[in-house]
Amino acid sequence: MKPLLLLSDSLSTRKEPFMQQEYERYESEDFEVWQSLCIPQEEQLQKSASVTYLEGLKTIDFDADEIPRFKKVNEKLQSFTQWELVVVLGLIPDRTFFELLYHQKFPATTWLRKKSSPDYLEEPDMFHDVFVHVPLLTDAFFVKFLLGLSQLGFTYFNNAAAIEVLTRIYWVTVEFGLIREQGQLKIYGVGILSSLGETAHCLSKEATRLEFDLERIMHLDFRKDVFQEAYVIISSYEQLYDVIPALTRKMNLLFDKVN
Repeated sequence: MKPLLLLSDSLSTRKEPFMQQEYERYESEDFEVWQSLCIPQEEQLQKSASVTYLEGLKTIDFDADEIPRFKKVNEKLQSFTQWELVVVLGLIPDRTFFELLYHQKFPATTWLRKKSSPDYLEEPDMFHDVFVHVPLLTDAFFVKFLLGLSQLGFTYFNNAAAIEVLTRIYWVTVEFGLIREQGQLKIYGVGILSSLGETAHCLSKEATRLEFDLERIMHLDFRKDVFQEAYVIISSYEQLYDVIPALTRKMNLLFDKVN
């Protein structure tokens, strides 16, 4: 199936930037894939996902039989945190990504993975961008953390070393983070939540888990093509938000002289 997109004008001149979801172009296989991903993953997440994520999932109320319509999803997000989804073709430049987040707009693709590749993707599809990202966009502290990262990203968008640090922090928190809730480890990282395999792996005895430490994660190595070698644990979403001032100071000290 071809990309479900229509080109639009720039962020600064349009209320609906970049592209639009062409819902009528989804085919039967797309609906089957959405259903095949939603049902088993939601069952798994009831056991392993963060309470905040599950509350957000209930709020958004995805239907396994219906691919989400971005307009309806945005109406719910707007009522909680004033965020919204905007459609993009795929991976976008760092500056565009951080600019969108700074304006409380989350970039999402509209294509779905194929039946032949249900668990591994080289880049995120709609199930990853919407089913697993959107529920946490209903949480005030989580989106404040995203805003803090995006402001730094936009500040240092032309500094490759600085962007690498911010990307690493985003990766080990937003994409692959764990949270301790009532003495139990739960998942909030969306890269985990969109993969049944990694969901099981990250909580297993084989996985290495580290307590959140800003200095450590600023230099923590990661890979995008395999299960993570280590997962970072936070105690709350407030902890993520509260780290922004310290991160800002460290970024200024590291990069202002060369920015």
